[in-house]
Amino acid sequence: MVRTAVDRSAVIAEIETVPLRIPLRADGTPGASLWGDQLSAADSLLVKVTTRGGVEGWGEAFGFRAVNAAKLAVDELIAPLCIGEDATRIGPLMLGLQKKLHVFGRGGALTYGLSAVDIALWDIAGKLADAPVCRLLGGGETTMPCYASLACYSDPPLVRAAVRQAIDGGFRVIKLHESGLPAIRAAREEAGPDVELIVDAGCSWTLAEAGVVAEELGAVRLKFLEEPLWPPENFGGLAELRRTTGIPISAGENASTLLEFERMLSARAIDFVQPSPAKLGGISELRKVFPLAAVHNVPVMTHSFYDGPGLLAALHATAALGTRDSMIEWRWFDLEAAIYGPAFAPKAGRVSVPQGPGLGIDPDPDVIGAYRRQNGTMTAP
Repeated sequence: MVRTAVDRSAVIAEIETVPLRIPLRADGTPGASLWGDQLSAADSLLVKVTTRGGVEGWGEAFGFRAVNAAKLAVDELIAPLCIGEDATRIGPLMLGLQKKLHVFGRGGALTYGLSAVDIALWDIAGKLADAPVCRLLGGGETTMPCYASLACYSDPPLVRAAVRQAIDGGFRVIKLHESGLPAIRAAREEAGPDVELIVDAGCSWTLAEAGVVAEELGAVRLKFLEEPLWPPENFGGLAELRRTTGIPISAGENASTLLEFERMLSARAIDFVQPSPAKLGGISELRKVFPLAAVHNVPVMTHSFYDGPGLLAALHATAALGTRDSMIEWRWFDLEAAIYGPAFAPKAGRVSVPQGPGLGIDPDPDVIGAYRRQNGTMTAP
């Protein structure tokens, strides 16, 4: 939307942080964990930006243990710089925030908070234009293929149960968060030959250690192996692993600047690139990765291990800018409630792109009311 003068109704009046904790269903698959921690609930941080004209935009920061840190970054550092600014000037505002705040870091909780605000501003832009975000980005698909992204279960029988649940839910591509070979083999046995498997190893191995398990991983026939090496920015090591094993490699969730993606792609380190809208800087930064990846002929598989606006941001951007090889990551947790209610869910391994204004749908206020942890608000004087 082009404006020759500031529309006072589009000025940012309020930014509110909304931490949520939604428990897993008590009767769901037991034994779920992530990064070595037992998982009993999904913690997320939503951010609501409201203009003086009353238009609300919703964003999301990477959650889990980062919720409190990202909330503090938004409340104390980001929101005070946004109040009174024009919500429609997303690019200049976000660049200005990055420059003013770069001394506090170019990644982590601060960037997660910036991501949430940026996503909310794109939601507002779509609502002001009465168009879905995917149309603002150039158009695109109305449905997208997606894969089920599971928690970690480690124990082979539990892995089998979770894989079976995802298959029964209509998925034919499944991601494991596992680094143990017995768990990975159990998943392949349960899935059979017609279901594609992805393994996110969570940066578990050195290059030498990955080389030792490569033969067995090759026998499992992976669609791709995600972030196998520590540290995640060892792009040379990823390139070597890819070259010597022939296993397709993916990475990018932990890259927080466009320069990191340039280095990763130039090193020929990956077969799939995985920018994360709730970790990288929102839709504004996410959309820059697609043309960069296209130059290197590498498909974009957005990281979207979220249930809220971070997921919708990935969905709209991929629908508009992705290729035929792009898929959406659908977090397959058995939660008590869903941020967007039960209607927004995949069917037969595909998810519809919401066609309402902005991100297309707003969080369910009943869910927010029931599962909100605490409140934080910055309001214009």
